[in-house]
Parts: sequence; structure tokens; C-alpha cells
Amino acid sequence: MKAMVLREHGAGGLRYETDFPDPAPGVGDVVVRVRAAALNYHDVFTRRGMPGIKISMPAIMGLDVAGEIAAAGPSVGGWRVGDRVLGDPINRVEGGLTGETVHGGLAEYCRLRAHQLVKIPDGVGFEEAAALPCAYGTARRMMFTNGRVTAGEKVLILGASGGVGVCCVQLAKLAGATVIAATGSAEKAARLRALGADETINYTQEDFVQAIYERYGKPARRGPGSDRGADVVVNYTGGDTWTRSLRVLRVGGRLLTCGATAGYDPPEDIRFIWTFELQIIGSNGWAREDVKALLDMVQSGRLKAVVDGTYPLERAVEALARLENRQVFGKLVIVP
Repeated sequence: MKAMVLREHGAGGLRYETDFPDPAPGVGDVVVRVRAAALNYHDVFTRRGMPGIKISMPAIMGLDVAGEIAAAGPSVGGWRVGDRVLGDPINRVEGGLTGETVHGGLAEYCRLRAHQLVKIPDGVGFEEAAALPCAYGTARRMMFTNGRVTAGEKVLILGASGGVGVCCVQLAKLAGATVIAATGSAEKAARLRALGADETINYTQEDFVQAIYERYGKPARRGPGSDRGADVVVNYTGGDTWTRSLRVLRVGGRLLTCGATAGYDPPEDIRFIWTFELQIIGSNGWAREDVKALLDMVQSGRLKAVVDGTYPLERAVEALARLENRQVFGKLVIVP
């Protein structure tokens, strides 16, 4: 089969191959004819090599996989060849992660465990479905399950034009919050406003801390100033934005995080945490219920899975470079 194969870590380690062995289903397995596979920043980390995580080579990346069942192994019940399915990348029974510890979706075919499958509802396309699990699932868990974003809150979203960020904007609006979206260009800011953001901050032209102070006031510990600033900051970038995020939160405010695409060990100033009684809330991945709920939301029209572009499999390296350089709004999808 055709596949984008990682032979070694580094920029030159990803190669398009036309004769990679086809997967065969074992007991409890299905083989999916891949119709769409969404890229995630996790794929960038996998190609680079992540400290503490050993990847067996050769590897096929691509966590989010949508397609049709092409074959089923013994002991697979409830599924038939031709069923439209989405794979939950996390193997919640035996462990492991599709596109990392086992071959993923950047290929014509992908073997999944039957218990990883989620039915794609009628009216939801393969590209839309593939965009959901990692980015949108992570966003839903962070914003709703753990972050408890509610109506009337002021929510600052950093990295708002990325896969997770775009969904956070939509979910915060669905919750009735005031959304302040930070992004790096006027074009992306306009698209975020069209998606529902109440205000935008172009962080290449203005410091988001000062922008929040000017628009919502500088937080104070007591008195009238205790409700100034943001109620919630979504920060999955880390790096030099981390301590600055603490500075814009009101007393009792919440910082929500699910990653650190710009660096996981930033300088810290914990004085803001105790002085303003801040809550730092981590969120790790998603639950199966998040994926199902998101599919239902897309089917009903309440949520839009934003796909910025689709690429054929042989151009996956080009698409990954665009993601790594943050030249994307929403998701990029590979169509084998």
C-alpha cells in the first residue's frame, strides 16, 4: 500500500512509499480503508522525537483516522465491511496510541482494534470526522468537563487559530462566554471573529497582557478591582506566555492547559497563584464520550469542524511543515 513512513527522527526521516506491506486483521481487529486522516502537532513531535517516548521504526503517523471497514478479523461483532467509522486514537483496553506506538492513518489502510471504533453519523463527512478526536476532543474535555466554562465569563484563548484553539472559541461561544481570541495575523483574526470571537488580539502587534488590562482592567486583590481581567485563560502553548497568562486573571480565575507547544518548562512566578487564588487546571486528552458528543454536535449543525485544507498522501510532508510553521487555521487533513 501507499504510506507516509517515518524511518528515523528528524526533518528527513519521513518518506512517501508505495510498497509498504498491507495490514492484515488479527483477532478483534479491523482494517480501515482510510478516507481522511487529520494532522496534529503531536505528529510534529513524533517526527522530531520526544524525550522519554521510544517509537519503533518504521512508523506510520496519523492519530485521527476516518474511513470504511475493509476487513474484519475473528471475534469482531457489531461491525460490517463498509461501515463508516472513526478511530479513537487511544487504545483504552490494551494501551497504546494510534499513529505513535502502532501504525496510524497516513496510509491507504490502517489496522485498528474493534473497540476503538466509533460510528460516523449520517451527514458527517470523513474529513469532518477525522478533524475531531485529538483537537476537538481535547478542547471539549478542557473547556467543559474540567474547565467548567459558563455563560457570562470572559475567556481569553491563546493560540486561537490552531486546531484546539478554533474549537475552544466555538465551545466558549456555545457556553455563552465572551471570547477574546489571540492570534498572529489580521487574516486569522477576521476568521476568528467570523467564527464567533467577540474580540481578537493580534499578538504580533500588541502585548496580550496590556490589551486585557486596557479592555477589562488590571486585576486587583480586593475591592472593585477583584473582578477585573479575564475569568479564564486557555493556554496550551506554554513557553513565554505562561507567567503572562497568570497576570491577566481576576481573583479566583482559572488557567486551563492541555499541552505546551512552545515549551513545557517556562519561567514561573507562583506569587500570582497564591496572591490571586488562581486555579491551574490540567486536561489530558479526551474521553470516548467527548468524541461521540462532538459527532452529534457536527451532525446537528451546532458545531463546525474547521478544515483549513486537504492534501493527498504524497504531499503530507508539505502539510506537516505548514502545521509546524503555524500556517494553518483549524485542521489540515490528509486524503489518501
